Amino acid sequence: MSASKIKDTVETMLKPYLDENGFELVDVEYVKEGSNFFLRVFVDKDGGIDIDDCGVISEYLSTKLDENDPIPGAYFLEVSSPGAERPLKKAEEVSKAVGKDVFVTTYEPIGGLKEFEGRLLSFEDGEMLISAGKKQHVVPYAKVASARLAIIF
Repeated sequence: MSASKIKDTVETMLKPYLDENGFELVDVEYVKEGSNFFLRVFVDKDGGIDIDDCGVISEYLSTKLDENDPIPGAYFLEVSSPGAERPLKKAEEVSKAVGKDVFVTTYEPIGGLKEFEGRLLSFEDGEMLISAGKKQHVVPYAKVASARLAIIF
């Protein structure tokens, strides 16, 4: 089974449980590092998650994975918070980040730049307005390669 199919299967298996219990599924990764495979699940909720939340979700998912056995071979299961600099992978996540600091990279230069770091002032009509110091940049969402929350000092 491909990594993307495993990711989709895990999301389908886990999402109803997370929604029912007030959690948000941020991302699922299935990767090989060295000779080991890792299934990583990143979860959040309002106010953040703690180690106990991760443990409960891990137990639930582990049971579901044992019942359905969608992943051939051995792997390590990790459930954690996406962290302070969580990725913004979907448009709805970008919308929720308005008013927060972000770091955005683009597929091609916009105004000579491919990296933008600053306060996300708005996200409307497919465009992100990012304030970086005294400059403001309009970044078309269609040209965004990656976006994440940022801690700016």
